[in-house]
Amino acid sequence: MGIYLGDTFPNFEANTTEGKIKFHDWLGDSWGILFSHPADYTPVCTTELGTMAQMAAEFEKRKVKVIALSVDSVYDHECWSKDINAYIEKAPEKKLPFPIISDEKRDLAVQFGMLDPAERNKEGLPLTARAVFVIGPDKKMKLSILYPATTGRNFDEILRVVDSLQLTACKKVATPVNWKVGEDCMVLPNISPEEAAQLFPKGYHTKDLPSGKTYMRFTPQP
Repeated sequence: MGIYLGDTFPNFEANTTEGKIKFHDWLGDSWGILFSHPADYTPVCTTELGTMAQMAAEFEKRKVKVIALSVDSVYDHECWSKDINAYIEKAPEKKLPFPIISDEKRDLAVQFGMLDPAERNKEGLPLTARAVFVIGPDKKMKLSILYPATTGRNFDEILRVVDSLQLTACKKVATPVNWKVGEDCMVLPNISPEEAAQLFPKGYHTKDLPSGKTYMRFTPQP
């Protein structure tokens, strides 16, 4: 099983460190990020949740709600949170700025296609991979990235991707390689020169190419 881009994200119910949730109600009209972890008390996961805690304000600025998922109990999550806080040199009792879902039976991991068959725990069960799902206010999946259990994620890249998704959701542009906020964007190929002149009052420039084609059009970020 799995979820594809453009699919409506399942309105699942789950127990979390902030109580029971129904996903669509929890998300409301915000953007959302759900990111999964192989297990509690694991080294790479601890660095990831610690980094997300440190970056939580940046996601909040963008009206993005964050929720984590791991295959242990709520009690284990709460105890593990103390280690996460210690890793980022915060008071152990400090509450993490996002909930952690308890998926003890791996029902959600299976439903969302999160399992990594190449990495197994001591019982021989596949570990939950490091999935990242970005969900829009319309409850549809906008982005999916799947990392193996042995590779930690780059949360700066995830923040950059959110900036691109939010921009391109409301403006008729695409963002080129390594794009960051404030840099030039690209005019979509299906926009005529006449429409581009209306949409982009700051103008646009076209890269000269050996093919003579004019598809490389750049404009200041709208």
